[in-house]
Amino acid sequence: MVNGIVSAPVLVLNQNYEPLNVCNVRRAVVLLGRGKAELLINGRGELHTPILTLSAPSVIRLIYLARRPFPQRRLTRREVFIRDNYTCQYCGRQ
Repeated sequence: MVNGIVSAPVLVLNQNYEPLNVCNVRRAVVLLGRGKAELLINGRGELHTPILTLSAPSVIRLIYLARRPFPQRRLTRREVFIRDNYTCQYCGRQ
């Protein structure tokens, strides 16, 4: 059952509570232990170490703001024609 808990999904939120990614519990515990994230919602189950017992996180929030590039949208030929009102950019004919 421990492998099931360690591989369970954890939602990772940006500093401004924007969803960034989904990682596993093992990665989330590493981020929490290094002080790069804070725990928002506890998940189901517990992780036992020789020293302490941790509750498995379900949602974490990064302390720092991770910049995400805006996706560049590629226009299709049809979308270009619709944008230009079906007018040729070379000769100006419709």
